[in-house]
Amino acid sequence: MLTMKKILALVMVAVLALAMVACGSAEKDVLTMGTNAAFPPYEFVDENNNVVGIDAEIAAAVAEKLGMELEIKDMAFDSLITAVSTGSVDVALAGMTVTPERAESVNFSDSYATGIQVVIVTEDSAIASIEDLDGKKIGVQTGTTGDIYCAGDYGEENIARYDNGALAVAALQNGQVDCVVIDNEPAKAFVEANEGLKILDTEYITENYAAAIAKENTELLEKFNKALAELKAEGKLDEIIGKYIKAE
Repeated sequence: MLTMKKILALVMVAVLALAMVACGSAEKDVLTMGTNAAFPPYEFVDENNNVVGIDAEIAAAVAEKLGMELEIKDMAFDSLITAVSTGSVDVALAGMTVTPERAESVNFSDSYATGIQVVIVTEDSAIASIEDLDGKKIGVQTGTTGDIYCAGDYGEENIARYDNGALAVAALQNGQVDCVVIDNEPAKAFVEANEGLKILDTEYITENYAAAIAKENTELLEKFNKALAELKAEGKLDEIIGKYIKAE
């Protein structure tokens, strides 16, 4: 026969179990996004020390569609593919271009934006076109397509690598490099923030941006693409991009 003490103990256990179930159901799964927050307007750190920008808002909108909370991890750009592959993050959004080399290590979502690689020079530079880059010292962000393409086209000896675009631009201002090759949108932000710089009229490379997801995580890839398609159909994708990139 159960004593009153044992009955009360069983009741308490049942109550605690129900409470734990209730708490668990209220919690959301977390979608971790890796990025390099030095690539405005796609990702940058605001005055409140939060990572914001196009990629951050797209990831947040996708996470909401999936019923998940978004957590952003800021890291070096050239560590993002490894972070995705090893499961340190679920997805990487960092103005990342789809390339055959990267696709060997990760899967890419459908493209959500188009990027253009351009050349930043000083206003008094003798460099007037892409053809003038031969033999010049070119500043790039390590691991980006600007780095990959320039090293292939102009030789390793002419490439100066930096952890982010801002450092490459500072090197240009200090005369350590002759130009900087980077995506058009951060290029515009850097030129606007620093006097004496300009962007060449000619484009270097046009490319597609997408999210990187681990090869084995096909379920997340399918869900991510479905959410992305819904955001595009709803006009939300254009709204997010238009918030940061104004039509010219």
